[in-house]
Amino acid sequence: MDIIERIENIIAESLLDKGYSVVRIQLSGNIRRVLQIMIERIDEQPITVDDCATASRLISVQLDVENAITGSYVLEVSSPGLERPLVKVKDYQRFVGNDVVVKTTQAIRNRKTFQGKLESATETDITIIIENPEKDEQPIFNIPYSDIRIARLHVTF
Repeated sequence: MDIIERIENIIAESLLDKGYSVVRIQLSGNIRRVLQIMIERIDEQPITVDDCATASRLISVQLDVENAITGSYVLEVSSPGLERPLVKVKDYQRFVGNDVVVKTTQAIRNRKTFQGKLESATETDITIIIENPEKDEQPIFNIPYSDIRIARLHVTF
């Protein structure tokens, strides 16, 4: 189990008890390490500053008690924002029908970036209908989760 999985195992249940779920956990930096935890409300209401403060206090205590991270680090708790990252299979399934941007680790039919509507999400892959296909390009792409480098909702104003 890596450090990210360990942290999620430590904090997920107590956050759930408070009405939050973990969207993504990232640990970055070598000298000044930053632990970023994105949360969202289970009731799908917007995250407030008070929500982040509540979650931050809870997470901080739990990580200290479990001694999950050796050395010093900065804890940042935030909302995922409008262009929410899609991380877990359930995220993709929840946002079927929404506009997304997906970047892959390897090219699929000569593309590594896909912007369009998330048409479906199974346990193994997603289907995207891209917005502006090239001439003679099929607009439907099936992308295995294993090939996804990063994915997020796409909001246009």
